[in-house]
This record gives sequence, structure tokens and C-alpha cells, in this order.
Amino acid sequence: MRQTHTTCPRDCYDCCGLIATVDGAGQLVSVRGDPEHPVTRGITCARAAGDHLRPYHNRVEAPMVRQNGELQPASWDAALARIARNLQRTLEEHGPEAVLFLDYSGNTGLLTQSFSQRLWHAIGATFTDHALCSRSGALALELHYGQRHGLYPEELLDCDPVVCWGFNAAVSSPHLWALAREARKRRGTRIFAVDPRRSETARAADLWIQPRPGSDVALAYAVLQQLVERGATDPDFLQEWTNGFEELRVAAAEWPLARAAEVTGVAPEDIAGLADAYARSCTSATLVGIGMQKSDGGADAVRCVSFIPSVLGKHRGWYYSNGSAWCVDRAALSGASLRTEPTRMTQQIALPDQLEAGRFKFVYIHLMNPARTLPNVGAFCAGLSRPDVFVALHETHWTPTASCTDVVLPAHTYLEKDDVVIPWSHGYVQYSAQAVTPLTEGRHEIDVMRGLSARLGLRQEWLFEHPWQAVEDAFRGALEDGHFEDLRSGTRLRLRRTPRDAYPTPSSKIEFVSSRAVENGWDPLPVQRALPAQDGHFTWLTSATPRYEHTQFQEVYGPIPALIQIHPQDAARLGIATGATVTLSNDLGEMHVEAVVTDDVPPGVLWSPRQAAGQQGVAQNALMSSLPQEIGSGPRFNSAQVRVVLTG
Repeated sequence: MRQTHTTCPRDCYDCCGLIATVDGAGQLVSVRGDPEHPVTRGITCARAAGDHLRPYHNRVEAPMVRQNGELQPASWDAALARIARNLQRTLEEHGPEAVLFLDYSGNTGLLTQSFSQRLWHAIGATFTDHALCSRSGALALELHYGQRHGLYPEELLDCDPVVCWGFNAAVSSPHLWALAREARKRRGTRIFAVDPRRSETARAADLWIQPRPGSDVALAYAVLQQLVERGATDPDFLQEWTNGFEELRVAAAEWPLARAAEVTGVAPEDIAGLADAYARSCTSATLVGIGMQKSDGGADAVRCVSFIPSVLGKHRGWYYSNGSAWCVDRAALSGASLRTEPTRMTQQIALPDQLEAGRFKFVYIHLMNPARTLPNVGAFCAGLSRPDVFVALHETHWTPTASCTDVVLPAHTYLEKDDVVIPWSHGYVQYSAQAVTPLTEGRHEIDVMRGLSARLGLRQEWLFEHPWQAVEDAFRGALEDGHFEDLRSGTRLRLRRTPRDAYPTPSSKIEFVSSRAVENGWDPLPVQRALPAQDGHFTWLTSATPRYEHTQFQEVYGPIPALIQIHPQDAARLGIATGATVTLSNDLGEMHVEAVVTDDVPPGVLWSPRQAAGQQGVAQNALMSSLPQEIGSGPRFNSAQVRVVLTG
């Protein structure tokens, strides 16, 4: 047996250190957590635990090109030549603005994700703003703090309470969850969960607070009002490190317990209890969930919750994402800072409407399954299927997106290549070594980029720079306890961190009243928006489940369950029993799913595993709006409104 140390590169908080084991025949037999990793410490999730199986199922084996309406096998030369011809034609006839480079975080390795973008920067293609997952919340934090980094995972061991606000850590971040539970065992740390649904985290919490979906701003303001009223704020910290506290105090004063309870549905004593927990401790940690900001007013919810530890005198006493804390030069690595013109950007959430209207004539997709993960996917697929649009896909596995493409190229999984992954929670980085010989005719993203560059006759030297030299340059000044050569040799190192008390805002302070928000025409302080009227529609929440990373791992664990949870009161009114098939519908479409009757959700609310497909293959996201949020252009998945009827 041979063991290889590697890193999970997926779109996940935890960035696990892993050990892949290969038998004498060269086959993967297990992927397990690395017990020597300082944060992930040998623990891994069901997804990574199934990674040794995934490379052997449902793979794109060889290049495929569409002929007479069907995808047919082709040589690499023929496939790349066809892509290059159509790309060149688009550039000549419509200009680079008509070329869309569509990627996300299916693999976040620096070579796989960043370096391979250089071709698309060189030709001036249109990129997306990557707003699908977390950008609205990230920008909300940047408005007030300049950057979005906060607490580091190891600090949870010394925190009390740990408040998981809109964050199902037990599923979405098992290592943060393990650290919080260890703190509870060691020092009696209390764990609170703020979530409309009785999630896995809420079940295990010491206190579960259940606000109505979309009412988090009111709840956060009520907690702030209580802290002010109790004299729990830190006046010296507020004077030295913040601007706008008086305006924040006035805004919070509009949310006394009675009003907040009426809007949020949370009992006044529970709001007071949460405020009391914050007031009694100087070591609180607030873990702000990314799912919370995928809703109407989601950015406002994130920034309002973040104010709670700040008024208590804590520098960045919240956690959202720490990617902005590290000093790795991704802009140079990707080519974004090497081009002479600004990068063309478009809103990722609005792509379905743009494609359907014919804005783009050439689309290149990798590291993403947008036919399932984008909202309003019916319009998205219709746009890709236009006769005047050419679509190329580079992918490890067959996905629904492939049915909308003209060329499909096989790619390597992370276990079939070398890379380096930068975490977005903890600050440890290591070389991710290839564990197994490639199992298909796949090629690395860099090889595809260079093959297309050569066929287009591009001559920029930085397109053909040695990739590891580019990575080494990007790491200059980014490591705290070693050198790049140490990293390449397999030593795990720490990334240099931006100081916690550095606030790159216009005032160099925490700005409760954001001057950048004012410049952009946004509300300088968070605003609680009106909640949807109870007119027969349900608010539909979706979130992660333990076995799936977005749409990955269905080839291991089977399809994402097509179900909805519904409260017994609503089920009785509609004549629905557990196991019944129900139809969800709105103006965008309808889908059929199985009902599960449970009080894990409140009346008027549904919950489903995210990105499932209905019983007739209709994607869940076909019913989700492609209207971006105002701040950050993020999605509104968790504000979707649907009707529910018993099918048949």
C-alpha cells in the first residue's frame, strides 16, 4: 500500500488534510483524514470519505464533440481545434465581450482554478463576479471592516458562547463544529444555534433560537438594543476603533423586545437570553452562515449580525470566511493583474437571462455544474442551447450541463494531479500530491489553456510561464514559518495573516455607518425588509446535506433526495402525509417531490436538500429567481416563494 498526503480542494470551509491510500494494483482504496493536521486532525466528512470511489464512476473518458445533435468521441486535436475555431470566429465577429468564461469552485487548487484563467484574461473575455455562493455577505462585511476575515478556527477552543447564526456547522463545517464541541467538553462552552429550521446543529445546541426566515436583521438589532440598554458595550473600544456607533445605537433602539418578537417570532425571553449570553462573556464567537445571505436582504443580515461582537469590543469577533486574510497574489497568478485593460465582469446570478437574450456567443465552462447550481436553470439551459451559441465544457464527470454543450473535454480529479490549495477558514497550507495515475484521457486545465492559446496564435509570455514558478511568485511574502521550497517538499506551513486590527476602510476604522455603502447608493446601515405576506405561498429554504458537495458525489451516494419538509399544521390543512408526492410551483415552473411531515420547520416554511432534481428530473433551481441582490449581486435561493399542492 502507498499513502499520499493531499488536500481536499472543494468549495468548503474546512480544506481537510487528507491521506489517500493506493493498493499494489494502483487503485485507490481509501481517503481518510490526516491526524497530523493542526485543525482538521484526522476528521473528515462523508464526502471526502467517499472520494476513493468517485474517480471510478460516471467519468468523462475522452473528448466528445456534437455531431448531428449527438455527442460523439473525437481526438483531442479535433476537439481543441473545433473550440479554437469557434472562439476565433466569436472574437472576430462579436469581440471578446461576447466570450463568457464561466467557472466556480469545483476545485480551488491554485493551478487548477487560478493559473488556468490566464488565457481568458489574455483575450479579454467576460468573467463572472463569482457571486453564486458568498459574495453578498463578503461585500457586506467589507463595507464596514474593509476585509471579510475574522476569527480563526483554533480560537474556538477558548470561546464562550459559540453562536452559530444561520450556520449549520455540524454539516457544513464539521471541523469548526468539532472544535466548538471540544470547547464545550473542556470548558463548558455554550453553543447557540440561530436557525429557522431545526438543523443538525440546532438539535445539538444548548439553545435553539428560531427566527422567521428573513428576520435576522430585526433579531440582531434587538440583541444590540439589549446590549446598549444593559451597558454591555465597550466605550473605549468604540471610541478608538469605530465610527458611527451613535447612529447604530439609534437604529437598534427601534427594535425593543416586543417589536422584535412580533417580527421574528422569537420569544422576548429568548432574545434577552441571547443578549445576556453575549453580555456576560468577553470571549464570544459568532459564526455567520453563508446560507443566511442567500436571500432577500441577506447582505444586511450578515453585516448586522457582525456588529454584535464589535460593540462588545472584539476585533473581528465573527467568522464568515478568511480568504482575504492571506497574502497569496492570486491576481498575478490568474493573469488578472497582468493584462492592460480591466477585467470585463458580469453578474453570475443574472446569467440565465443574459444567455437567453443572446448576449454571449461563446461559453467556456469548467469547475462548475451551472445547469444545476445557477438559479432559473431553465432559462440558463435555453440560452446555452441557442443555435448562435457555442459551448465547451471541461469536466471530470458527466453532469446535466454536458447536455447543453458542443464539446466536452475530460478533466482530472484532484487525486490525479499535483496542486496547492489555499484554505478559507484555517491558515495551514501544504503541497497536494498526485495520489493515483490518471484514469481517463483527461488533460490538466493548464494543458487545455495552452493548447487553445497556441491554436489562437497568442504570444504573451505569461501564458507559457512555468506554472510552479508562477505559484512560487504568488507566494512571495505569504508564508509565516518557511519557504516555498519547504512547501514543495511536503512541509505543512502557516500562511501569513493580515492583522486583525487592520481595517482598510476609508477611515481605517470599523464603520458602522459605511461610507462605501453611501457612495454606492446603498443603505449605510442594515435595514430589515418586509417579510413575504402569508398569501398561500411558502418560503422555501434549501441547505447542504452531509453526503453531497453541491452536486458532487451523486455518482457515489445516488441522487440528492427529492423531498421537502413541511410542518404538520400545513400538512394537515393540505391533506399531505409523509411519503405523499406534492407539486411545488411558482411563476418559473413546477416540480414533484416527496413530502416529509415534521416540526423541524415552522408553519409556512419548507426545507429541501439543495440542488436536488424533482421526480421528473426538473431541477430545484428551475424555481429560483435569477434577480441578483442589491449588495453583492448574490442569489435569493432562501427567499423563494412556492405553492404546494398534493399531486394528483
